[in-house]
Amino acid sequence: MKTIIVCASVSHGNTRRVADAMAGVLGAEVVSPERADPARLAEADLVGFGSGVFYGRLHRSLIDFVEALPAGRGRAFVFATSGLPEAPWAPVARPVTRLLEARGFAVEAAFVCRAFDTWAPFALVGGLNKQRPNPSDLAAARTFAEGLRG
Repeated sequence: MKTIIVCASVSHGNTRRVADAMAGVLGAEVVSPERADPARLAEADLVGFGSGVFYGRLHRSLIDFVEALPAGRGRAFVFATSGLPEAPWAPVARPVTRLLEARGFAVEAAFVCRAFDTWAPFALVGGLNKQRPNPSDLAAARTFAEGLRG
């Protein structure tokens, strides 16, 4: 199964660590939105889209990339890392999931885990979640990826 993961990891490498854990299970290539080729994504059996959470949303570079994708179809998943817990009434993956579905992707699932965060007020105390993603988070990411192999 050909899998590509498009990952915007810009602060501490947290999201890239999660993407690499998933890629190990899926045999996937991990690329940034700036280096992702829409034509290669169209050839993939499964495409992952992920980033850290910034002001309650996935990174702008990932959103811009998804918005620019041509209509197509295929299997996809969304993932994110966040310093704060996800609000149940506003899942961070929902906006990108809707964009992907509007472009013909069948979004199968979303994965979110906590990660080290040094956003402005948290920097004053050395950041939140200093040891995250931890081995348990990465194991959860691998388990999530195993569920996508079907």
